[in-house]
Amino acid sequence: MTARATPTVELRLTPSPSDVARVRAASLAWAAVGGQRRSRPDRVSPALHAVVVVVLAVGLDLLAGDPPNRWHPVAWIGRALARGRERLCHGSPTTLLVAGAALTLGVTALAALAGGAVGLVAATLGWAGVVLEAPALKSTLALRGLAGAARAVAAALANGDLAGARASLGVHLVSRSTAALDEGHVASGAIESLAENLTDSLVAPLVFFLVFGLPGALAYRALNTADTMLGYRDGALEYFGKVAARLDDLANLVPAPLAALALVAAAGRRAPAAWTAMVRDHERTASPNAGWTMAAAAGALGITLEKPNVYRLGEGPLPVRADIERAIRLLVRAAGVVAVALIFVRLMV
Repeated sequence: MTARATPTVELRLTPSPSDVARVRAASLAWAAVGGQRRSRPDRVSPALHAVVVVVLAVGLDLLAGDPPNRWHPVAWIGRALARGRERLCHGSPTTLLVAGAALTLGVTALAALAGGAVGLVAATLGWAGVVLEAPALKSTLALRGLAGAARAVAAALANGDLAGARASLGVHLVSRSTAALDEGHVASGAIESLAENLTDSLVAPLVFFLVFGLPGALAYRALNTADTMLGYRDGALEYFGKVAARLDDLANLVPAPLAALALVAAAGRRAPAAWTAMVRDHERTASPNAGWTMAAAAGALGITLEKPNVYRLGEGPLPVRADIERAIRLLVRAAGVVAVALIFVRLMV
């Protein structure tokens, strides 16, 4: 029996020219893709990025305050609204209503577009984009400026300068007539403004930023500024500012109760009293939103906040000068509660 020959397998260890060409092409392609990836900004978690922007913006506001008006976006918005009011605020009620709506919506849309442009540029920069976004968001916040205005009123009262306190209150914090207010009602006006503006100056801009990004925050600030400048119930502005006032009310329907809850949480041992006053008194103001935070602050501080012949919130005596500083400390604690709560929600969503 003849044994079969075992077939041999030839191993070629030297690559052919075609193999070398394929490997070289693959290497070049991989290098090209890797180079493109390295040239792009590092991928950023949207939630974490938003949180960093919020922390930096709030920190900038508390530490640095507002820039000069010529560099402040809200001042630009105010100038645009003032010029529009000068040119458009005349005519029949219908004309005033339409013109005021066009001005309000136009300026709000421009602010949103500006925020979108900043956001698009920042998105191309990865983490470095926070250098653009944080100052832009900070421009919608005004907590330090608000506290400074209230302290100016308190300082005038401490110096026995009631006339100066009235003037400071009227110029910086309230729109009511201050000429005949006594010390208690001057202090009340300052604390009312602090409480109400916790919504406008911190909570609402942050909520709109976390939901809609920079376009939302800047659009809110433009709308709120329009309400501040146009939303009065006298003369031509009753019609010209109606849309601004209604849209501002709508925009604050959620942020205002959130701000009030933050004040309750920041009240410590007086949280039950703050809650009781908030629930009982928040509907006593003409604004559907202002009463939430003002009533909560009154309960937290154990005082009465009163606009003569209009509303009375809380229980206790009218505030004195020292209560303004107490209100500022309450506001800062509430701001911390808001920031932590919103950051937590954003990271969880």
